[in-house]
Amino acid sequence: MNAKLLFLLSGTALLAGQAALAQDAAPWWPFAIEAAKGGDLEAVESIEYEPLEKADQKFKLCVLLPHLQDSYWVSVNYGLVEEARRQGVAMSVYQAGGYSNLPRQISQYDDCVASGADAILIGAISEAGVAAKIGEGMEKGIVNIAVANPILDTPITARITPDFYQKGFQTGEFAKEYLDGESAVSVGFPGPQGSGWAETYMSGYRDSVKDSNIDLVAEMYGEASVPAQLRLVEDALQTYPDLKVIWGGAPTAEAAIGAVADAGLDDALIVASYENQQMLRFVKDGDVKAFATEYPVMMGRISVDLAVRALEGKEYEQILLVTPGMVTADNIDSFDTTQIFAPEGFQPVFSVD
Repeated sequence: MNAKLLFLLSGTALLAGQAALAQDAAPWWPFAIEAAKGGDLEAVESIEYEPLEKADQKFKLCVLLPHLQDSYWVSVNYGLVEEARRQGVAMSVYQAGGYSNLPRQISQYDDCVASGADAILIGAISEAGVAAKIGEGMEKGIVNIAVANPILDTPITARITPDFYQKGFQTGEFAKEYLDGESAVSVGFPGPQGSGWAETYMSGYRDSVKDSNIDLVAEMYGEASVPAQLRLVEDALQTYPDLKVIWGGAPTAEAAIGAVADAGLDDALIVASYENQQMLRFVKDGDVKAFATEYPVMMGRISVDLAVRALEGKEYEQILLVTPGMVTADNIDSFDTTQIFAPEGFQPVFSVD
């Protein structure tokens, strides 16, 4: 096999060029997921998740997202909104505008509390940054649910997140298998430092490639946007002219395609550790060889059900981990993309009455 430039992306993204996904009135459950029974990560087991039929009353849910700049968080928004409508609860949605806007997310948390929210569902920009606010909310009796981004050490009602470590590890395993023993220099682009998920993605990939044919020579953190990642990729290509493997987020992959073309690296291999709307087309076109999915729509749906269960005093899982799926050109048509992406043309919704 010729040398490949592998772009393994660990961040947040989705794919364009899809046929429109009709809004599915059929039940979305059961959904296979991992549950840490009793909140014990040593007691994880597979379950078939099924939600409540409907909320007992019209609870007020407040949602905080880091941004709505890509199709990943737009798809989380879609899942949140659709489940809120199905269960008959009210919802307000705030977005901070990016991972550099932690003060705005903290202020938005206060807005949720002031509005009388029964539950706050938060895709945290940084656990350390929002920990004090979550503590204040919990003391007030507000249900707090971590959505997609991890809240690991701060006491919280429940969380549903991807298994970030496994996604990093599995993309590393894919890279090694694809290279078929060929030696390759690698740089990692995990995402924004301090987010928690970026570091965990990185640790999974790092563990996968250690003592292997892939030599991880650098880890470059940065904002999960295409412009920011493009600058990092271009720097890496100049610093490491023998670069063969680049691992990072979906924005990295999107940026890397053009950067690799400009550098004349026709044999580039690109793999993403998470999805955005562009990844489907890139995999089908062969620009990206694989990506690991974490089912953003389903995380949005299930987080609403977790909040309602907690508010009604019903049994719920404290820790849910989404099992990653590796999407390649060989299996892409077998994946239910309605669990991953919002329908084509869907625009973010900020209020459900």
